[in-house]
Amino acid sequence: MLVRIVKMGFHDNKIEEFLGNFNANKLKIRDFKGCTFLELYRDKNNANVFFTYSYWETEEDLERYRQSDVFKNVWAKTKPLFNIKPEAWSVDKLESLK
Repeated sequence: MLVRIVKMGFHDNKIEEFLGNFNANKLKIRDFKGCTFLELYRDKNNANVFFTYSYWETEEDLERYRQSDVFKNVWAKTKPLFNIKPEAWSVDKLESLK
């Protein structure tokens, strides 16, 4: 399993636009082939910073999503809203305790 973590920062006046775009597309992302989990987090100390966590069955599934119209449309609307350069990590999930 691959976990994709993306850190994004937004201008104050663009946060609602980002959240609207995320809410309009979150089921399309979550239902994309290979995606098994999707969450959105907001930083406790900086309300302009958000993180997405998504779980992917394979790296190929994530890459297929990144080449899809769903991703391209979401990213085209998200990218102009940033106030910092986004950062992304792909990590292997080794262990999970509940």
